[in-house]
Amino acid sequence: MPTFNETPAFANATANSFSQPEHPVTLPDQPDPNNPVWGVAGALLIWLLSIALQAIIPVLVIIPFALHRGLNPGAPDFPKLALELAVTDRTGILLQVISILPTHLLVLAVLWAFVTRFGKRPLLASFGWARVGGSRWVERALYIAVGIVLFLVATVLAKVLGAEKPTQLEQLINSSIAARYAIAVLAVFTAPFVEEFIYRGVLYSALQRTIGVNAAVVFVLALFTLIHVPQYWPNIGVISAIGMLSIVLTIVRAYSGRLFPCVVIHMAFNAVQAALLLVEPYLQRLVPTTEPAVPTASMLLPLIHLIF
Repeated sequence: MPTFNETPAFANATANSFSQPEHPVTLPDQPDPNNPVWGVAGALLIWLLSIALQAIIPVLVIIPFALHRGLNPGAPDFPKLALELAVTDRTGILLQVISILPTHLLVLAVLWAFVTRFGKRPLLASFGWARVGGSRWVERALYIAVGIVLFLVATVLAKVLGAEKPTQLEQLINSSIAARYAIAVLAVFTAPFVEEFIYRGVLYSALQRTIGVNAAVVFVLALFTLIHVPQYWPNIGVISAIGMLSIVLTIVRAYSGRLFPCVVIHMAFNAVQAALLLVEPYLQRLVPTTEPAVPTASMLLPLIHLIF
């Protein structure tokens, strides 16, 4: 990767190999996405808090269900039995998937409070959302196309490096039709916003100002990939595809200075996978097979593996 300077707003184009022709115009009273009001410590704190929320809330959801199923809360093995119920019972699995929606909404609320200082600053402008000039529809179509191409490349990469190995996410998807639909909806409409706001929004913005663009890209790549390893282990192919998606999205963020392209690309990437998830049961009826479905390179749910 080429060497970048550490100028927060990428002002010196000759010293930085990433030119920024599409940067939004930043007025004096508008936030600068490359010079955020938060620092690295605050960004890491939000990242850790999001992990905690996405681990705790599904557990809190399964406890009433375990009590409903007759488990004794005073028994020494209650936590173990409750967690087993969460991954073996179809209703329990569906509850875990559904619990991701309020978790995502809560994480977004925390992000709003942190970035805007409880409404004192604009949220989207703090991430460099808007674009001045040009055709917005052409721009969006381009980002959607990039997301689709990335999905195809990621699928090939996952297949070559070992996509035949089952993952924990596969078990959730195949548990019921309801869980499959819920995962597809979350993949397209909430997960891209949560993940991009945290990784390419809060984390990258603070890191690139402090440690430079190169180091920030690597750091975000490491965090984003590492947090998905338990969910997709031992499928090295899918993990590698996740890393590829992360580095492309972070480079797009570095080049454009905006978060909007990352969200659209991420949504398009997930939308292809979601569409395949929805049609797969009908295709299996037409072409019966005894072999398990081959998982593709998806970014559907961020951290539900932490409860297992």
